[in-house]
Amino acid sequence: MITIKEHIQSEIVEKKSKFIANIFFVESVEEAENKIKEMKKKYYDARHNCSSYRVLEEGKIVEKSSDDGEPSGTAGGPMLNILQKRDLVNVVVIVTRYFGGILLGTGGLVRAYSDVTQNAIEEAEKVVIILGKEFEVKVDYSNLEKLKYYARTNSINISKVEYGNEITCIIQISKENINKFLEDIEKKNLNIIKYKEIGEKYIIN
Repeated sequence: MITIKEHIQSEIVEKKSKFIANIFFVESVEEAENKIKEMKKKYYDARHNCSSYRVLEEGKIVEKSSDDGEPSGTAGGPMLNILQKRDLVNVVVIVTRYFGGILLGTGGLVRAYSDVTQNAIEEAEKVVIILGKEFEVKVDYSNLEKLKYYARTNSINISKVEYGNEITCIIQISKENINKFLEDIEKKNLNIIKYKEIGEKYIIN
């Protein structure tokens, strides 16, 4: 499955109506809903803020779309359809429309919302998302840089670092790299005070 790396904004004008697409990477339905609220707040003076998202949660894809006052099926649905066809997950798209005074008709609306969504997706850098595992790892201060180097060279993502008496890191590892990671701890190739598995996690590969 595929997701996007970072936020992208794209814009088109159709018969004086301005369509602004904002596409974001999200990790949960809650985060997707918050992004929609955030964009509605930002573009509070727009007539419509239509949205769609596809998010992996507990091994299932959760999908939702909204026409936000546009004629039914002319905005959120076509946007979601594009996400489905492109096999994109953990993505939310919000398209804001500033009405230009000329009616576009249902066909024109579908085209405009689809085109601006496609443009944003084309501009976004795509990355593969895979099922892996998340671990909590504790290291002392003298071994943090070694852990960072090990992570870089073994395709491990350090998603969080907390500083206390020791350093606590949350790391994400693809399933194919877990055995090597555990072996390296066992053989003392990696100086870790202690670690625990948090659970399965969809991660960017």
